[in-house]
Amino acid sequence: MSLVNELNFWKYEQKCLEVVKNLNEKGFVANYFPDRSKAINYLIQHTADSESIGCGGSMTITDLGILNMLADSGKKIFNHNQPGITPEEKLNIMKAAMFSDVYLCSTNAITTEGILINIDATGNRVAAMIFGPKKVIVVAGRNKIVEGSIDEAIKRVKNWAAPPNSKRLNFKTPCKDTGFCSDCNSPERICRVISIMERKPRTADFHIVLINEDLGF
Repeated sequence: MSLVNELNFWKYEQKCLEVVKNLNEKGFVANYFPDRSKAINYLIQHTADSESIGCGGSMTITDLGILNMLADSGKKIFNHNQPGITPEEKLNIMKAAMFSDVYLCSTNAITTEGILINIDATGNRVAAMIFGPKKVIVVAGRNKIVEGSIDEAIKRVKNWAAPPNSKRLNFKTPCKDTGFCSDCNSPERICRVISIMERKPRTADFHIVLINEDLGF
């Protein structure tokens, strides 16, 4: 690792540790991991006693490859992004995921104060994060940290997460073509439901895994 990369890693580590401290003070079970391998071990450990795993359509979760590992271990995976399913089947999987033993997803932004901001097109992910599954595990890379207000975090989601997600899903939105949010009124607009999580939901077993890597959008 070069000196520049080493110092950048150190700086991000300080940010991650501050965020984890603030999240724990807000009732979450938050942990910091320097790399994905240690985080994957944590995910395997905390899903060991579960039979069903729901997924929020996260590129972070996909990049980690954890769903394949869990499927290979015999877990039932509710993944609405699998190819070759009908819209009705996709909706049914989304609903089933809300009552899974463990719901795995990422978050669009975390402020340094420990507030989670998420924006959905359908709302299935934010709904499951708030209520339903026995356990929720949110996995986030260091790039999701926002040093600023909730408004700045929302701007981060709309300008940095929504355009590549629209392009990935081939939604007919202006940001898919321009890469910039225009607060559109497109029928396929991806930014429809905003959730701001200031504290752990009261009855939730809620874990947050923060990794010192850039993951997802």
